[in-house]
Amino acid sequence: MNFTLLKELFAGFLRTRHIVRHFRRLALLETLAQTGVSRDLPSTLAQSLVAAAKSTPEALLRQLGSHADGLTEAQAEAVRTRIGANEVEHEKPLPWWLHLWLSYRNPFNLLLTLLAIISYLTEDMKATIVIGTMVVIATLLRFWQEAKANKAADALKAMVSTTATVIRRDLSQDAAPDAERYFGVELHVKPARRVELPIRLLVPGDVIVLSAGDMIPADCRVLSAKDLFVSQAAMTGESMPVEKFAIQRDASAINPLELDNILFMGTNVVSGSATAVVVGTGNNTYFGTLASRVTATDRAPTSFQSGVNKVSWLLIRFMLVMSPLVLFINGFTKGDWMEALLFALSIAVGLTPEMLPMIVTSTLAKGAVFLSRKKVIVKRLDAIQNFGAMDVLCTDKTGTLTQDKIFLARHVDVWGEDSDEVLELAYLNSYYQTGLKNLLDAAVLEHTEVYRELDPAKNFRKVDEIPFDFTRRRMSVVVAEHDEHHVLITKGAVEEILSVCTQVRHGEAVEPLTPELLARIRQVTNNLNKEGLRVIAVAAKELPPTQGTYSVADERELTLIGYVAFLDPPKESTAAALQALAEHGVAVKVLTGDNELVTAKICREVGLQQNGVLLGSDIERMSDEVLAEAVETHNVFAKLTPAHKERIVRMLKANGHVVGFMGDGINDAPALRTVDIGISVDTAVDIAKEAADIILLEKSLMVLEEGVLEGRRTFANMLKYIKMTASSNFGNVFSVLVASAYIPFLPMLPMHLLVQNLLYDISQIAIPFDNVDEELLRKPQRWQPGDIGRFMMFFGPISSIFDLITYAMMWFVFGADTPEEQTLFQSGWFVVGLMTQTLIVHMIRTPKIPFVQSRAATPLMVMTAIIIAIGIFLPMGPLAHYFKLQALPPLYFALLPLILLAYMGLTQVMKGIYVRRYGWQ
Repeated sequence: MNFTLLKELFAGFLRTRHIVRHFRRLALLETLAQTGVSRDLPSTLAQSLVAAAKSTPEALLRQLGSHADGLTEAQAEAVRTRIGANEVEHEKPLPWWLHLWLSYRNPFNLLLTLLAIISYLTEDMKATIVIGTMVVIATLLRFWQEAKANKAADALKAMVSTTATVIRRDLSQDAAPDAERYFGVELHVKPARRVELPIRLLVPGDVIVLSAGDMIPADCRVLSAKDLFVSQAAMTGESMPVEKFAIQRDASAINPLELDNILFMGTNVVSGSATAVVVGTGNNTYFGTLASRVTATDRAPTSFQSGVNKVSWLLIRFMLVMSPLVLFINGFTKGDWMEALLFALSIAVGLTPEMLPMIVTSTLAKGAVFLSRKKVIVKRLDAIQNFGAMDVLCTDKTGTLTQDKIFLARHVDVWGEDSDEVLELAYLNSYYQTGLKNLLDAAVLEHTEVYRELDPAKNFRKVDEIPFDFTRRRMSVVVAEHDEHHVLITKGAVEEILSVCTQVRHGEAVEPLTPELLARIRQVTNNLNKEGLRVIAVAAKELPPTQGTYSVADERELTLIGYVAFLDPPKESTAAALQALAEHGVAVKVLTGDNELVTAKICREVGLQQNGVLLGSDIERMSDEVLAEAVETHNVFAKLTPAHKERIVRMLKANGHVVGFMGDGINDAPALRTVDIGISVDTAVDIAKEAADIILLEKSLMVLEEGVLEGRRTFANMLKYIKMTASSNFGNVFSVLVASAYIPFLPMLPMHLLVQNLLYDISQIAIPFDNVDEELLRKPQRWQPGDIGRFMMFFGPISSIFDLITYAMMWFVFGADTPEEQTLFQSGWFVVGLMTQTLIVHMIRTPKIPFVQSRAATPLMVMTAIIIAIGIFLPMGPLAHYFKLQALPPLYFALLPLILLAYMGLTQVMKGIYVRRYGWQ
């Protein structure tokens, strides 16, 4: 056996030995006894967090079975197998049996079940079977459709995964020391590497790297930090970011929220950088503990859900009034109270919109699947309707109006002349910074010729870094050149850089920054802005090599060196998209942190008519009342901070608008949380993606326009079902009241009502796939329960007129005027009632003439034909006696088309009157 093979075998043995040794130590942080823990947490979790904060990094890593260079892949997999994925309990899907129960558990199905039980006790097995079938079908339809919708939504969400940067090490890092110590064998050691992993794969002991924009993926202990500021607003309500450190400064702190070196799942990094070790995942986190307490509590309804609920209760209240009336009228006039009770319960069932949840869910799911084909991922199904209701879209400039392909166009000195020194300093700054690297840094680093010339690895050494934040709007790095001196290089927004400069470089000379020079500098930068260039200033300062750490206080008395100017050309599709949105009633407002000159030029190039530009400094001075007026009259807002964006959105919502916001940066997260519909992109920072309702795989306004149309199409189809159900139910109950008062027998048996209702509901399954008139897509649409009530009162009595005509026809033409002939009467009304209910679908789905000016989608047409055929087959076929129906005479089918055509004609005339008076949503 050769020596090389022997070394490999021994290395394998050491790896195995190390795995076994470390797997024994893999455990969650032990619970330590402490007193006075936070009342918000179970004592064990609070104690664990406090203990983690007070442990030394080395002791904590040992306790977690980890290492300064993180876990190996095998170790992480072993822990994950034992404790599960990093998921909060309430985010996991429901077990099928619980989902099935929830699909059944609604007032409508409970009412049907009660009716089935009464039918069984009265030995009416046929009614029991029919009612039971209706319950089973309604429950299974909802279960199947929601399961399919959830599966589609989960698949779409899986396309957008939030990741964390994790340090992974190779086993040879542990095997190497043992090999060298015992056998003198030197093994090849792979360095620890950084990998991007979905946050659900994180386990306790993982060492992660954090920078500005990252969401904290689990409860963590900070190991090292550089100017780390974290927003904990979601946990504590604090509006200002909190600085975190690698050590716990207050040894007496016992409340986890007061710990300086503990990071909580769900919060986000505002600025700075850090490494941290995961100490808790999933339900064993602060967030997970709080979330698990509300698992059994329903979420607060959204505006969309509130609209659906209001409509449902409108119909249910109507049922609670009408059913007792039917009961007492039939009980007193017919004398059979049990039959009257069954009939009243049947009326109650007929009035309940039992298919509404299924129609809503399937329509939204169909919209989500359609949008997925358009590269739009819907995280929350209800957001689709908000998409359609949106009338104001606020958007950033970069990457939305522009191509998001920034390139470095100019690198000039203070006077606007080309300068290689400016490019070199900007390159060093971008090369060494570890915070939030953006497209501007990427554009600078594309100049690889600068790297070859400077050779940073050989000639420079990074000393320290002062990360970017949105208050200073600049960032700095300190480098040592051949260890002779330190150079602080700062780049950022022009005004913010000028505020810390006292000198300017002109050629080889350095001059004081006088008011005259300041005016000339602003003239140069304004000229660059007018060309559509985004200008970043570069300044520097030489320092003696005596300091090891630097802070914001060192950013002073700098020398302005020059500017790097970037170009982000407008997208070719932007102008067409803006025009399309305008035609569909969506006003676009640009909210950007960039300066007003660049923003104005881009807006002109894409054809966005400017109605005045409002700056962040102007907004600072405005009261809410003044700003509420200003947001209506302006459509371009520049030099904004995150707080400005959020405030503008709040004012627009307060003015009654349904507001969408499209953003992808850290500074967009507050606004994304505030709007009615938050829109982000798959390349956005974690916190922006988490805050958004909609994720775009393509950052384009044209895609948004398609989303708006699909949202309106979805809403229009839901509204059809509600209008049909409301008007049809009202008409049927009115007809029943008249018949109950004057006819000596029940106009229809409870079983007839239930079968009719079941067939009608089945015909509605195709509504989510129906076409929508173009005219109904041009304006935003919202829930208006009052309009639905008016619609019900307006169109409901129309069907009652033809029900009364049918009564008269059956009574006088066919002689069905005695209890002995009631089956013929009931069969005649059953067919007319079912057909008018089915045809109302086509009459109310459009304000136009149905079948001529506006034709339903093929699935709905086919479903209508099938239900009509079944309605005629039941009394005429071999099953008639089973349903207590009988065959109708030929003359009936000669008169039937006349009734139906007259019904459709009168409905069309009334539609014209309604549209002229109230419009058609």
